[in-house]
Amino acid sequence: MTVRTHDDALAWVAHGTRLFTAQVTGFDEPQMSAPSALPGWTRKHLVAHVAANADALGNLVHWARTGERTPMYASADQRNADIDAGATRSATELAAWTGDAVRTLAAAMDTLSEAQWQAEVVTAQGRTVPATDIPWLRAREVCVHAVDLGAGVTFADLPVGFLTALVADIQAKRGLDDLPDGPLPDVAAYLAGRPHSLTDVPDLGPWL
Repeated sequence: MTVRTHDDALAWVAHGTRLFTAQVTGFDEPQMSAPSALPGWTRKHLVAHVAANADALGNLVHWARTGERTPMYASADQRNADIDAGATRSATELAAWTGDAVRTLAAAMDTLSEAQWQAEVVTAQGRTVPATDIPWLRAREVCVHAVDLGAGVTFADLPVGFLTALVADIQAKRGLDDLPDGPLPDVAAYLAGRPHSLTDVPDLGPWL
């Protein structure tokens, strides 16, 4: 079983955030409006999703800190509507939203005490988890979606520890007993349903 520490996850959040925001702040309007690597989504949709995810995870941090039940999203429909609305913003507005959301979430997580990190919260998928899972949830978003922007970042640019934890996480969620042979970045990309160099493997479809 892969051991993933709280400090590991926080470091991966920082790494993925740098990769993601560096690309976002460099996009002009045509580049931000271009298709992402996710079917049916432009980069604007993807950036809006990642910014909104930071806001949503901030709700879970608030829940952990205060004990006040604060779901990530009001509903799945509202989540989708917010992404669609965000995708109509300009490149400048999206970059600013991303920056503000990233800083706000980081500052909020910094306020949690050791006891508050152990508080139980509920994810958007309805799973009850300790607040220590929040950085891992965010690390997955910023790291994987930094690749999905389709601007040159690949799974090989992600930390080995993160890729190992990601493979274990997806393997468990997909219920796979065996993994294909190949470089770790390609195995992670395959399991996540992203482009990879592996051969003779079934199409798993996108994850996350």
